[in-house]
Amino acid sequence: MHPAIQKIQEQLAPLRQQIIQHKVYSAIQDLNDLQIFMQYHVFAVWDFMSLLKALQNNLTCVTVPWFPKGSATTRYLINEIVVGEECDIDSKGIRKSHFELYLEAMQQSGASTQSIRTFTNVLQTTGNFQTAYTQAQVPQSIQNFVDYTFKIIGSGKDYLQSAVFTFGREDLIPQMFLSMVNDIDKKLPNSIAIFKYYLERHIAIDGDHHSHLAQAMTIELCNDHPDRWAEVAQACQTALQMRLQLWDGAYEQIQQQKTVTQSI
Repeated sequence: MHPAIQKIQEQLAPLRQQIIQHKVYSAIQDLNDLQIFMQYHVFAVWDFMSLLKALQNNLTCVTVPWFPKGSATTRYLINEIVVGEECDIDSKGIRKSHFELYLEAMQQSGASTQSIRTFTNVLQTTGNFQTAYTQAQVPQSIQNFVDYTFKIIGSGKDYLQSAVFTFGREDLIPQMFLSMVNDIDKKLPNSIAIFKYYLERHIAIDGDHHSHLAQAMTIELCNDHPDRWAEVAQACQTALQMRLQLWDGAYEQIQQQKTVTQSI
């Protein structure tokens, strides 16, 4: 393993453990709880795609006329990841992005897609994040999470984008969560089969193949620049802190819903 990668992994290990052991996972006990979780998580799935496309824009030529841009190695790495994320296959072999697959999983489970759909529709029309947040009634923890992602995108620094993509977004699904999903799927097979497939696909593609590609991309972009590696470490720590805040928000809403249900 590249020594700089190993050092960052060691620095991030405590935060990663906090995320993997977050109380939101044990709070998810039934389909209603999972629906709330998905309504938060979908924003992370969406802005992950935006981070991905920012990298593709920075590392490859996406304009006409075409000219070679950057390193052929990084072009290969990002394009390979884009193929898997933007046009993967669902359980029926139909091509679609992981975001579109996630929306289908939400619909099957009964989770509301109103907030994410309103947000993306308004953002696409106006280009104004605050207007989209307001009209979609997006919770503050989600806003903070998305804002940080777009701060990294707006930096224009491909090595930062690559690092946050690599260390801040992959391989953060604990086994206990997968076990819980499997249990719900056994009880309600027609409610979360797509979500279960999404998680399995995420682990198989993102957590394994793509994580190795993303690490190689970060190494290529940071190379032998100590200042870049130091900047990367700080950005990734903040990205994981934002993930913790996102999970805090989901946990609080799940607990609020349980309180309301118990009082009825």
